[in-house]
Amino acid sequence: MKKKVGIVFGGKSSEHEVSLQSAKNIVEAIDADKYDVYLFGIDKQGNWHVNDRSHYLINEEDPSLIALNKTGEGIAIIPGAEEKQIIQTDSDVSIDQLDVIFPIVHGTLGEDGSLQGMLRMANIPFVGSGVLGSAISMDKDIAKRLLLDAGLNVARGYSFRKAQQDDISYQAIIAELGTPLFIKPANQGSSVGVHKVETEEAFYHAIQDAFLYDHKVLVEEAVSGREIECSVLGNEQPVASVPGEILPTVEFYSYEAKYIDESGANLEIPASLDDKVAAQIQQTAVQAFEALNCEGLARVDVFLKEDHTIIINEINTLPGFTKISMYPKLWEESGIAYPDLIERLIELAIDRHERDRQLKSSIQS
Repeated sequence: MKKKVGIVFGGKSSEHEVSLQSAKNIVEAIDADKYDVYLFGIDKQGNWHVNDRSHYLINEEDPSLIALNKTGEGIAIIPGAEEKQIIQTDSDVSIDQLDVIFPIVHGTLGEDGSLQGMLRMANIPFVGSGVLGSAISMDKDIAKRLLLDAGLNVARGYSFRKAQQDDISYQAIIAELGTPLFIKPANQGSSVGVHKVETEEAFYHAIQDAFLYDHKVLVEEAVSGREIECSVLGNEQPVASVPGEILPTVEFYSYEAKYIDESGANLEIPASLDDKVAAQIQQTAVQAFEALNCEGLARVDVFLKEDHTIIINEINTLPGFTKISMYPKLWEESGIAYPDLIERLIELAIDRHERDRQLKSSIQS
């Protein structure tokens, strides 16, 4: 019997269009002989739409113009139900019992534990990290603190809250970290709101812009090194893919370079690395995955310095699945084809859900 898989995509975040592209790739690659797909699109206002596979996207072939088809057919989720957890609000008809949900909502409210908490309360298995792993990985400040505690290297820097904005001193920071600097919102992904700055004027402009996306901002040193990414897969025994290298054709690997401009970067897969160094990067990726309580999948981005020091840049718990995304490309090079990768992620989600069901939730006599 086919498993029923719900794909949740879109969302209110600045990565809305990336999520649409990721959903498109998953829908096209999933094995139709094994899975029936149910589509739930979230528009930029946060409204959910029940979508049909035949017409769930507009301008789907153009990453710069891609948009969600708003059907107006909403849903209600019933927390705690053992079955019929999802009801269409326009007809009060329950949607078929889903075996698992694949959330591919990048960024805020999708990758930060919010969606994961709702699905957990609805008693529906879902792909990817749980509430804790998602939340702490999304917050770059908290993630860095935990990675440091685990003995892993991160870029030097400072975090500032909105109330501290007027006290941020460019001169004091460059005296410690030098230039250039990177300014980034603590809770965003895919280079959204991120700036590389080398002057005082650009610094304060970047700070102001970053605070438009989050209440907390990071100022980090620029790490000189190769940009290496590694995909991690698993729950209790995670494994790492071969590492790949980002070779930007522009100065800064921006949002556009990642998802819109196919010539924005060259991807070398596998990265040209000594076997020992590659193994060290894989080990570091798994250690970071475990330190942040990740499950299912994550992409770990690091800098490799000339002396082979590995500096963790960030961990992405719902990495892109677009046609130019590193996560599936790295696993393909490691021997797991795209459809098989989706199947494995679904299996991991169901296994985790069954494991959680065995836990006691109260004292039993």
